[in-house]
Amino acid sequence: MSKQKSKIGKNMKKYRKKIGISQDVLSKRANLAYHTIAKIEAGSTPDPRIETVKKIADALNVTLDDLIK
Repeated sequence: MSKQKSKIGKNMKKYRKKIGISQDVLSKRANLAYHTIAKIEAGSTPDPRIETVKKIADALNVTLDDLIK
């Protein structure tokens, strides 16, 4: 399961870089705390809630599948 978590962070970073925004901008777009974004991207958040991942996906204009796959 931890493999999937780190994959979410890796995909977040990939899509964030693709649209050229910082973690700070993503946190504001997703209406989440900056440290939440940073921790998920770094893989140190053990279990991001699906609601959190959905907010991030929406802010990045991608699907949940894009972040989880």
